[in-house]
Amino acid sequence: MTDAEVSCEISEPRMVARKFLARPQHEGVGAVVRRSIGRFELRYFDPFLVLDEFSVTAPAGFPDHPHRGFETVTYMLQGSVTHEDFEGHKGTIGPGDLQWMTAGRGIVHSEMPASQGTQKGLQLWINLSSKHKMIEPKYQEISGKDIAEATEDGIKVRVIAGEALGAKSPIYTRTPTMYLDFTLKPGAHLQQPIPTSWNALVYVLEGEGVFGIPKSSPVTAHHLLLLGHGDGVEVWNRSSKSLRFILVGGEPLGEPVVQLGPFVMNTQEEIDRTIYDFENCVNGFEKARHWRRSDF
Repeated sequence: MTDAEVSCEISEPRMVARKFLARPQHEGVGAVVRRSIGRFELRYFDPFLVLDEFSVTAPAGFPDHPHRGFETVTYMLQGSVTHEDFEGHKGTIGPGDLQWMTAGRGIVHSEMPASQGTQKGLQLWINLSSKHKMIEPKYQEISGKDIAEATEDGIKVRVIAGEALGAKSPIYTRTPTMYLDFTLKPGAHLQQPIPTSWNALVYVLEGEGVFGIPKSSPVTAHHLLLLGHGDGVEVWNRSSKSLRFILVGGEPLGEPVVQLGPFVMNTQEEIDRTIYDFENCVNGFEKARHWRRSDF
């Protein structure tokens, strides 16, 4: 079989430095996630704090909980979840939809199943630099039909953030980030540039693929690959079925990280202050005092 190839200028392909299998674990109330970043083997991959592939069926979900100091990126793969926060922002994140939430100085919100059956998606936590940790909360939301896409030589990409195959996302990333959802048909070969100074990872959603060099062993679904140094990544689909994976890259912040659950700051003193703010409903958490999610 002759590989269909999308060619870009890559002089130093990134190799796979580490590989993890994301095993199921319980989170929220009755929900199941496959956590690949934010677990004991990999607490932090600068600037990424958490990567979850989640699966939730009502009445399970992620009821009222806070965040401070980072961004959450929710990308739905199947089904829908309802989102609501203490500022009155609410709605439904449907199949293929994207929500890019900047928690900044503080958000209390809930994420619950919106329909029957199992809802599946990805949630990525991206750290914010010290100068951005206490900014006002903000949302960037794109419906599935409006996400930038491109198709070329057996390769399809949905551009969540950044740019690929001439398609560009409108998402503004305070921490410079690329987030690409690739599907490769059998026989396809991808070369995707990545800024040399960035950290980058692959998470396989469906099928199996060869990453880094042609002689590498195929990697199957639910595996996280941390990529080494270089200016891009090469991927081959030598199987008889489609390969789907996300490629995520980000500029390292190089700052201290002190995390207590949903609070991520730079020092223990800032974490202590955050706990005080949340427990006393001050300094960004004022509306948490009387807020509870509504029933949609």
